[in-house]
Amino acid sequence: MICLVGFMGAGKSTALVELAAHGLHSVDADSLIEERAGRSITQIFEADGEAAFRDLEREVVIEALADPSIDVLALGGGAVESEAIREALVVDGHTVVWLEISAESAWRRVRNSKRPLARDESAFRALFAARQPLYDSVSDAILPGVARRVWDRAYEAVRGLEDLPEGTRMFWAESSGGEYPVYVGRELLGSALFEAGSPALPGSGRTFCFTDESVGGIYGERLGELAGTVTVPPGESAKSMVQLDESLREMARAGVTRSDRLIALGGGVVGDLAGFAAHTYQRGIPVVQVPTTLVSQVDSAYGGKTGVDLPEGKNYVGAFHLPSAVISDVDTLATLPAAELTAGMAEVVKTALLAGGGLWEEVAALEPGEILTRADLVFACARYKCSVVAADERDTGLRAQLNLGHTVGHAIESVTSYERYRHGEAIALGLLAALRLSGAGQLREEVREWNLRHGLPVELDPSIDPGAVVEAVQFDKKKTSRGVGFVLLEVPGQPLIDRPVEGSALLASVEELLP
Repeated sequence: MICLVGFMGAGKSTALVELAAHGLHSVDADSLIEERAGRSITQIFEADGEAAFRDLEREVVIEALADPSIDVLALGGGAVESEAIREALVVDGHTVVWLEISAESAWRRVRNSKRPLARDESAFRALFAARQPLYDSVSDAILPGVARRVWDRAYEAVRGLEDLPEGTRMFWAESSGGEYPVYVGRELLGSALFEAGSPALPGSGRTFCFTDESVGGIYGERLGELAGTVTVPPGESAKSMVQLDESLREMARAGVTRSDRLIALGGGVVGDLAGFAAHTYQRGIPVVQVPTTLVSQVDSAYGGKTGVDLPEGKNYVGAFHLPSAVISDVDTLATLPAAELTAGMAEVVKTALLAGGGLWEEVAALEPGEILTRADLVFACARYKCSVVAADERDTGLRAQLNLGHTVGHAIESVTSYERYRHGEAIALGLLAALRLSGAGQLREEVREWNLRHGLPVELDPSIDPGAVVEAVQFDKKKTSRGVGFVLLEVPGQPLIDRPVEGSALLASVEELLP
């Protein structure tokens, strides 16, 4: 059974209509409650109170969840407050879909309705905030609640979850340029996602793998039937115009056509390079991102940024090319070299700093190595990244916040020819510089201690000239005629974008990194 949960105004009634068009027996739990009581929900609230309504709701919903004739059940917004209903949703193996909506949109949609819990905006927003963790805790899939006819596009992906390993979660990423499913879980490589007809494999053509020499040998045989493989050297040095040219020619020799697709199997380098190749080859073919590193699973695989480096700067040539799907199998993290896993933690803490709230609290308390068992945190980081992209796909404003720590971090990579530090290690140092520039001394110290606990660097190699790092910042790809704008952060969850920084302050923040 598909079970729909979500706050008031999230579009559950509309979803029932759309799913009924798929030939499914779709039922509204509120209608069942009103039928049982012989009164409207408003009348039940007014005559008997909310507690009596919740008792009746629990009884009716649990009965409906056990009814094999029902294909789709839409639950009332507060049904998840019942522990018994939450247990029934999870234990009985239903596919629970959270139709997500913002508090602003929900209030706008229901403020003039007769709903008993939509009469006071402050209470409404408090209730909204309290229920969000409950929806998250029971959901297998998350769809945008008010997206027009989203079920026409997402139904097969939702239905397919029942064929995937237990614990797999999916959310529907959307932005101005398109939409795609994101899967996070274990044992996903070799699963039904890679079988012919899978909703994760777009188009009717063949599948080609794009990977590096290290990862391809480990996981290349778990991608289903492949028509060929394009292999690149491992490491940042592969992100070059020369390698792009070689890879495009290899794709041409392999006979890749516009009806075919690429699977980008690997870390951020493979994802960037494969995505750029897919964008440019025959004016564009689909790419499915299958990230195998922590950096790529929590950040780089999402949002469609692709590109290569120039000697003058990182990611100086590229394009936006959204993936057709992202499949993050967290089991692949176990085969990462320890140093690579450690480097990836920089993107985890960066995302948590930007998100603030519960994600920051969880990540701040994270123990070394614990991320290997926390698919939920990978899922949460990916969702945050995609929520930012949804608001600013083309990186003209809000998306810039994702560069927290990257301006100085990229400069450190550049002056060391991408050889001294892994990307995440450089970002870890860049975060400390950014927090110093933000005047957030106490938060900087917290992150410094977090870095030490997780094995990330807190000091710059003394052979590196801070002045050279400052000079390299001027080649940042986001520089405009007004200069380089920095992302600053005084409080977790409240990033400040495009902020000017004095050259002397920048130099001091880098010099502070020296031992």
